[in-house]
Formats: sequence, structure tokens, C-alpha cells
Amino acid sequence: MNIPRHIAIVMDGNGRWAQNQGKKRVKGHEEGAKVVKTITTYCSNHPEIERLTLYAFSTENWKRPRLEVEFLMKLLDDYLKKELPVYLENNVKFEAIGDISAFSKKLQKTIAMVEQKTAHCNGLVQSLALNYGSRDEIVRAAKKLQQQNIEITQESFNDALDASMDVDLLIRTGGDFRLSNFLMWQAAYAELFFIKKLWPDFSTNDLESIIAQFQGIERRFGGLK
Repeated sequence: MNIPRHIAIVMDGNGRWAQNQGKKRVKGHEEGAKVVKTITTYCSNHPEIERLTLYAFSTENWKRPRLEVEFLMKLLDDYLKKELPVYLENNVKFEAIGDISAFSKKLQKTIAMVEQKTAHCNGLVQSLALNYGSRDEIVRAAKKLQQQNIEITQESFNDALDASMDVDLLIRTGGDFRLSNFLMWQAAYAELFFIKKLWPDFSTNDLESIIAQFQGIERRFGGLK
């Protein structure tokens, strides 16, 4: 059965979801965090899905209002601590990608703690893209290879990235049709699905429907079958 091994999601629409209901934008982020748990648990129960990468905070998100950014940092810290038992219960390994050095020492410590405590898990890998931008990732990978005096090939460059596994299925909620600097190298041959539904309204039924459509696609990777 043609199941995507690596699913990546741009979780767009939290703020608009809240504003549509006359609530503060932060309420949308809280609801969005609940959906992260639901979708991660769903994927963990499907062993064919090996990795779930979620775009949580981009390098451009620092441009948002200060209070919203501060709330997002606290929400992330609280989420990781609260979800640790859920990760362990579902055999989920947590990994962060991106440049987390820009975060507070407290948040960095929480991220490292959850990564360490779930390192032994051998089921789904849930990867949160934090202070992540694909262009930034590519530049950092090139610098790493240069500093280590390693010849740049497609293979060595891929290995130097934060996330080396190719994306099979990339989903964006919220109605926009762009990648927004997300996994541009890894998504070179990904199947792209853009849906209007805002992230807090996204459900396992939506994911199942998209996976069903994915299964009907003949993936040739530039060749002929």
C-alpha cells in the first residue's frame, strides 16, 4: 500500500480561526496545539508513517507582535512538558529542527530534555520546525560542510541538513498556495496538498482523505513506468 513515509504540514490559520470567532489570536494557537496532539497520535498508530514534520515557528515569525511571540514561546514550553508522557506512551521520538539558539535558555533546556527522554523511542518521529527557514537551513548546511572540509555532493549536502529524509506528502492548511520557506530541498518530489480549512479545524478525517488521494497518485520521480 502506498502510504507516505514522511508527512510535512504547514499548520496555517490559527490566528484567523480565532479572529473569525471573535477571540484573541492566542486562542487559535491553543486550539492548534490540541490538533498537533491529535494528528501526531494518529500518525503514531500507523507504522508505515515514519516521520511527521510540523512547521511550528518560522524564522520570519519573529516579525509578529511581541506579545504574540512571547505567548508562542510559553505555549511551546508548556506543550512539550505536557506532551512528554504522551510521546512516551505512543513510542514517539521528538526532534526539533531549525536554529533554536535564538530561544531562551529555559526553552532550549526543555527542548533538549524532551529530545533526550524520547531518544529511545523507535516509532514515529515527530519533528517540530522551530525558528526554522529552509534558506537558513541550506546556508547552515553549506557552512557546516565547508568548515569540515567535506566535498559538497547531493548526498553530503542532504546529510548536513537539519532533516535529511525526503518528504512524500506536504500539506498546507489555511488556503494559501505556497511553501513559505519550508523544507524546500526535502520537498523536491513531494506531493503537495493545499486546503482551505484552517489548522484548528483540521481533523484525522481530513488527513485520511488526503492520504487516500495520495495513494491514487502514480509517482514517477521524473521517469516512466
